[in-house]
Amino acid sequence: MKPLIYLYQEQLQEFLNKKTNIVGAAYEWKGEGVYHAYFDYPKVAPTGFPLVCLFSFGKKIIETIINDFVSTNELQKKTNPIICIQFNIENDGIITKQGVVFNGNEFIEAEINYVPTKSELYTRSKGLLEVGVLEKKRVLIVGCGSGGSSIAVELAKAGVGNFVLVDFDRIELHNIARHISGVNELGRLKTNAVKDAILLKNPYAKITTYDFDMQQHLNIIEQEVSQADLVIPATDNNRTRNQLNEYLQKYKKTGIFGRANTRAEGGDVLRVRPEGPCYACMKGSGWGEELSDFKQARAVTPAYVSDEDVLANIQVGLSTDIAPINTMIVKLALLELSRGTECEINSLDAELTYDYYMWANRRDNHFKKWFPFNNMPNNEKPAFLQKVPTILQWYGVKYEKDLKCMVCSYG
Repeated sequence: MKPLIYLYQEQLQEFLNKKTNIVGAAYEWKGEGVYHAYFDYPKVAPTGFPLVCLFSFGKKIIETIINDFVSTNELQKKTNPIICIQFNIENDGIITKQGVVFNGNEFIEAEINYVPTKSELYTRSKGLLEVGVLEKKRVLIVGCGSGGSSIAVELAKAGVGNFVLVDFDRIELHNIARHISGVNELGRLKTNAVKDAILLKNPYAKITTYDFDMQQHLNIIEQEVSQADLVIPATDNNRTRNQLNEYLQKYKKTGIFGRANTRAEGGDVLRVRPEGPCYACMKGSGWGEELSDFKQARAVTPAYVSDEDVLANIQVGLSTDIAPINTMIVKLALLELSRGTECEINSLDAELTYDYYMWANRRDNHFKKWFPFNNMPNNEKPAFLQKVPTILQWYGVKYEKDLKCMVCSYG
């Protein structure tokens, strides 16, 4: 099987315009014969093992190009293979190309493939989604933890083109089990880690990051809410949610709030739209504040409580238990961002008519009285049993706007 070399069309066009020889780099997936080649450093740190890649323009014999380079670079004789890619434009305008991998002993012809331009990235989503519209949409995500990070990447995969990410925290070891990042990103700012994850799915996305506590920069956050097409508060504290809710009301924007309950036994999602009930209208409905990490739990727990007891109170859960909540948020987000366009996802508009959605993963604590999933109610059961909810299903509630709400009913 021939080795595979991947080139990025965006960089290739620049190279063809220059028509010059360049010493770049390629990154190898060891043992797989796959190389990603760059003549300029990419937006996201490359993955794989680095080696020299020679970009040549013209008709010089490619083996000669490699031999000349090796002869003038003593270290290269003892190190990794060398990649060489040669291009030439014929009189009829046809671009010819050749790729070779030199492993130190032989020259192996390679197959050249391309990472396409953005117009080709989401061709399979067309019809289901209006990709051209999503490309222009701007989504503000406050909180880049296990919820915000996954939601951001899914929206990027759907073709959303503009993101604003806000989070002051860094990737820590306890995040890894539920976050999109791995141990290789420990210590990184969450905003930067999520930015790179977005760019790996949509290299053409435009991303603004703020690595600060939004409460210290409310003027910036307010401006971002005013410019956003959709706001997703993916934080774990009510103070931040309340502040974002006020801005949503002020600028008549749509926001989608989501959270997981204690140890992710379940979760819920609230969609706030102009003229509808707001986050403040939910007070008293059980929408509380969760504790998702030790620093947060320690800060709100009395000093006489031991660290061990604080750790026992941290509300964590499995990534698979959080995934349904994130997925519902993404569905609602794509529905809102596609509103007014002709695409198949709009059929959900007749289904997802509720303001509030609830999901249960297990019959624990809040959901211990729910019906077992494997013994669901049917028409033969009494009417009162048919109304008992089961785990692993979504339930929607249409909330009435609180006419006494101090946020959305006055102003």
